[in-house]
Formats: sequence, C-alpha cells, structure tokens
Amino acid sequence: MPLTPAQQAEIDAQRARSNETRRATVPGIESHLYTAHPVLDHGFIRVIDYMGDDSAITQAARVSYGRGTKAVSNDEGLIRYLMRHWHSTPFEMCEIKLHVKLPVFVARQWIRHRTANVNEYSARYSILDREFYIPAPDDLAAQSVVNNQGRGEALTGDEAQRVLDWLRDDSTRAYDHYEAMISQDGQQGLARELARMNLPANIYTQWYWKVDLHNLFHFLRLRADAHAQMEIRVYAETLCQIVKDWVPFAYSAFEDYRLGGAQLSARGVDCVRRMLAGQEVTQETSGMSKGEWREFMDVVRAGEA
Repeated sequence: MPLTPAQQAEIDAQRARSNETRRATVPGIESHLYTAHPVLDHGFIRVIDYMGDDSAITQAARVSYGRGTKAVSNDEGLIRYLMRHWHSTPFEMCEIKLHVKLPVFVARQWIRHRTANVNEYSARYSILDREFYIPAPDDLAAQSVVNNQGRGEALTGDEAQRVLDWLRDDSTRAYDHYEAMISQDGQQGLARELARMNLPANIYTQWYWKVDLHNLFHFLRLRADAHAQMEIRVYAETLCQIVKDWVPFAYSAFEDYRLGGAQLSARGVDCVRRMLAGQEVTQETSGMSKGEWREFMDVVRAGEA
C-alpha cells in the first residue's frame, strides 16, 4: 500500500491542524499539504512545507519591500521576462519540501539532481517494506533501436508474461532471503546494513526532498520531458500539477518557454532562415549530424499530422 496506517493517521492529524501566520500562503498549494498523491503502484508524493509564491519572485527581482504600486499583470510580465532571459536567482526565493516514496532505481536517477537537500529512509536502522515496483503489462517494452537509453515496442504474449513472472518471483525470493538473513530466530542474524545489499533495485524507498523553484524547474524540464523514463516522468508530471497550483505565473512561463519551447543551435537557426527563404535544406547541407538533424526536424515538424 502507498501509505501505512501510521502514516495515514499522522497525515490526518496534520491536516486537521491549522496555524495563523503572517507569511505568504497560497490557497492552491495549501490544499496539497500532507495529501499523498499516488504514483506508480506503491509510490506517492506529498507536500510537507513550502516557502514563497509568485510575488516572492518579483519582489526579489525588484529588490523591494512588498508589492508597491506594481499591478498583478506586471508581476506576470516580469516573471515571463525572467524566464525568457534565463534569470534564475529570483526563482530561488521559493522552496518546497516533499515526502516521496519511489523505487530505488528511480531514486538513483532522481538523486542525479544534486541541487537539493535529501534525507532518505535508512535500511541500516530500519527494515524495508515488502513492496516492489512491478510494471503494468503495457509498460513492458523492448530496447529502442533508435535511442540507446530508451524503449521501443511493447512486449507481448508469452514473452511479456515470462518477464512479469520473473520480476515478481525474483523480488519475492530476494526479500524472503533478506528477512531470513536478518531474523534472530535461532541465529545471530546478519546486520541490516549488510542484508540490504541483496534487495532488488525495484524495492521502494522514501525520502524528504527540499529544493528551490529554479532547481525544481530544471528537474521538471528534464524529467517531465517525453523522452524521460516513464517511471520518473510520472513523478515529474504529478509535481507539475502541484507547482502549477503553487506558483501559477511562474509555472505558466516555465511551461511556455521550457516544457513547450525549443532551443535551436546556430546551425538550426540558419536552417530555419533558409527554409523560410524558400531554400531546400537537407541533412547533408545543414552541417548537422544525423542525430542532430533528426532532433531538429522533430521540432520543425511538431504538430504536423
């Protein structure tokens, strides 16, 4: 289950309390506080705390106290300007702290983003739960023949069933041995810090992850992208909705300029200009490699039927 009864009781107690404060609050994200948003089969994301809002970004950019005489529309325009011109420090004025439950192999990808504060559940002191990520049948795919780090067509029939059976059986067997090794029933029992090395990468772990908005946007730009691995992308997509409710102006600018935008090289810009002038441009005349040309044409042809 995503939440243990003890965790659910703690969440219910936290949500039942409210505190009067003078600091900026945002109704949109207040509704997310302590709510566990389910991800994958046993995972979740929940907001523990946050600091700042859209106005905190513009306040820092103007280095002034309060909103002053600036209208809300000016705040939105300034945020879009900051995003458009890659001004990052004003976005660092907002922070968010999350509780995330995720498979270990997803955590190893996630931790590559080193600009956050992380405290992970310790398997040296505690016993990990018997919970493993098992993909849905539709998510079992062969190796891509185009992208060395991506997936191709879905597995089907007996092969798909055989893979699912192996994943379940291997996970169960590894955990059975883990439990047997640490058991003190008739034996000394192996130390937990050693026994954990036998556990598979699809077992679930948990951590608290605190990050500022600038670095969170960088995470989302990479992990909410269609090319990201599905198992981390679904976490990023859940986070996108949370951030949208937290800082709507900033998220709208991020969605426009980063998620939905495209960055071209100087050669790419030159090719676009030549195309607009009516010239025929090919990979051979573009000055790009085959991989660059394929990615460039994916941008140019986006939206075509």
